Amino acid sequence: MDDDELLEHLADRFQEHRGRLRAVAYRMLGSLSEADDAVQEVWLKLGRTDVGEIRNLAGWLTTVVGRVCLDLLRSRAARREEPLDTYVPDPLVSPLERIDPEQEVLLADSVGLALLVVLETLEPAERLAFVLHDMFAVPFDDIAPVVGRSSAATRQLASRARRRVRGAAAPEPELDPARQKLVLDAFLAASRSGDFEALVSVLHPDVVLRVDSGVLVGGAAASKVVHGATGVAQQALMFRQFAEFSRLVLVNGAVGVVTAPEGRPLSVMAVTITDGRIVEMFILADPARLSDLAVPYLGAPPPDPRSA
Repeated sequence: MDDDELLEHLADRFQEHRGRLRAVAYRMLGSLSEADDAVQEVWLKLGRTDVGEIRNLAGWLTTVVGRVCLDLLRSRAARREEPLDTYVPDPLVSPLERIDPEQEVLLADSVGLALLVVLETLEPAERLAFVLHDMFAVPFDDIAPVVGRSSAATRQLASRARRRVRGAAAPEPELDPARQKLVLDAFLAASRSGDFEALVSVLHPDVVLRVDSGVLVGGAAASKVVHGATGVAQQALMFRQFAEFSRLVLVNGAVGVVTAPEGRPLSVMAVTITDGRIVEMFILADPARLSDLAVPYLGAPPPDPRSA
């Protein structure tokens, strides 16, 4: 093969693994743009490497993307401005009827926003060990050189991360999309009609709402954490004028909500539902980040029941 043929062959082989690499990077970073940047960096590193010395290309690519993401996480931790308690990772939004094929790869093994929020609380090395081993079955012996620790110490990193993830998980979250839809239909109907009691009835008494509106909105911090059904219902009523523009969608593979006046996304909401009630709500309302998301056109909003 000449140089052009070798490059084309290498590009084809890399493309075979791109979906998996992006899935690893998304779980590591919770950012779609940073995940794409990380995958591109892996491609550049591959181009500077003697491929003949790589015995397992898939394993090599996975550990390299892990190392790139680890560096990004450490850099992010050093310059982070937004508080972690209100940070909401980038959501993957699809029409309710289907999931884009590329997103199916990202969502393999189900990675909801709730899990990504917990992963944000882990130390970078813990997150790497957990993601690579528990989600992608990478042996600890391969992860250890990336984090600069022994295999035994790397195993402990994953174990600590696993305990934190399990400890933060909602009890028996609802996985049936039809039941998720029933709860969110009721929530939106109550929001549109301004029915406070109906809103409270679909919220768990200890529901937690996280709103990520970016660092600054209008010169003042707008991100917030709200605890309890009463407070969350009050927040929903404060923004009821936008409820008529809300549509059910798939957010990271589960039923969620996009609010898009005039077709422009104002917010994306993901929820965790247990026993027919919402126990967690995650709202991304950061204009800068929403403008970069691939939110599909959802058609006209449903009719306002008040006009019936």
